[in-house]
Amino acid sequence: MLIQPKIRGFICTTAHPQGCAEHVREQIQYVQQQPSLTHGPKKVLVIGASTGYGLASRIVAAFGANADTLGVFFEREAEGSRTASPGWYNSAAFESAAKQAGLYAKSINGDAFSDEIKQKTIELIKQDWGGEVDLIIYSLASPKRRHPKTGETFSSVLKPIGESYTSKTIDVMNGQITEISIAPATEAEIEHTVAVMGGDDWALWLDALQNAGVLAKGVKTIAYSYIGPELTFPIYREGTIGQAKKHLEETTQKLNTRLKDLEGQAFVSVNKALVTQASAAIPVVPLYISLLYKVMKQKGVHEGCIEQIWRLYADALYNPQAQTQVDAQGLIRLDDLEMREDVQRAVAELWPQVSSDNVNDLTDLAGYRHEFYKLFGFELNGVDYSQESDPNVSIPSLND
Repeated sequence: MLIQPKIRGFICTTAHPQGCAEHVREQIQYVQQQPSLTHGPKKVLVIGASTGYGLASRIVAAFGANADTLGVFFEREAEGSRTASPGWYNSAAFESAAKQAGLYAKSINGDAFSDEIKQKTIELIKQDWGGEVDLIIYSLASPKRRHPKTGETFSSVLKPIGESYTSKTIDVMNGQITEISIAPATEAEIEHTVAVMGGDDWALWLDALQNAGVLAKGVKTIAYSYIGPELTFPIYREGTIGQAKKHLEETTQKLNTRLKDLEGQAFVSVNKALVTQASAAIPVVPLYISLLYKVMKQKGVHEGCIEQIWRLYADALYNPQAQTQVDAQGLIRLDDLEMREDVQRAVAELWPQVSSDNVNDLTDLAGYRHEFYKLFGFELNGVDYSQESDPNVSIPSLND
């Protein structure tokens, strides 16, 4: 069938298998052009491995450090005239490339919040890896979570706390900038958002892995967060999602205590703002990212997911010449280039000026759209989108 992008709100409801494969190939090629991570991890579990930072984490581990990787995700395969989700196609392409490179790569598709998937993962680690994992990446992004112990279902919200928030936002498809007002979250909504996006499930994963005896000595685990500039604080850092991220960050202290006997370490990496399926859903943020891309590209300091995660592995986690550098709050700051004073000053100067009339001149909206389409396998060089494609693509290890 002929597969074209179909946009609904802030998501694309179709994905292109060849385009997603090409996007994965581009990231692999970038990693292969970097120096080998000779001191990198060997057995890597990525929880949330199919898109964005999680996918990049798996690619860097495999093609930068020749590591065995096990990816956990919840993705949808093709059915009838409906394409698979982009994460499904990404994972199929990753496994295929890993196999060609002689690398171990298996995947588990299911609810990562559940005890069932945790146990299935542990059994596979014992079966295939002799029972030890030395790096656990936690990169889940989900709007809902069913608690494995209580059965309660939590739903996250993107809202300010305390008072309503009014600011500019953009429809990235037509470039129209409008004003948006968002009512404050209730206490229940705050609690639900923390339950979905905070550190509780990360801690449950580490508990399960440690209790099963499958953590290697010196194990590292890392989760991803974001802080951002003051202009997005009301909707992000000081809003419901910010409360969840703070809980995630506080979880590192508990995990470090638990991992002490194994000489293990837990970190949170604060990454830069990028076009992801998650960030596209947050009001105000797409406009900020469009401005940020313009400024960072002009200054020659722009990075995507794969560049960020390469730097995380090579400079922070597995640099034999230096200990992992953290800030006063114990966070790895991969957002250092985004938060540079000159970058933020330039964005802050543009923010009050930007309007629907000048948005294409003052922002990199075209770059934002391009990155958005690439998430779903569209607008990739070397892919002929006028040709029909078979949406039915299998992930080899899921058929084992």
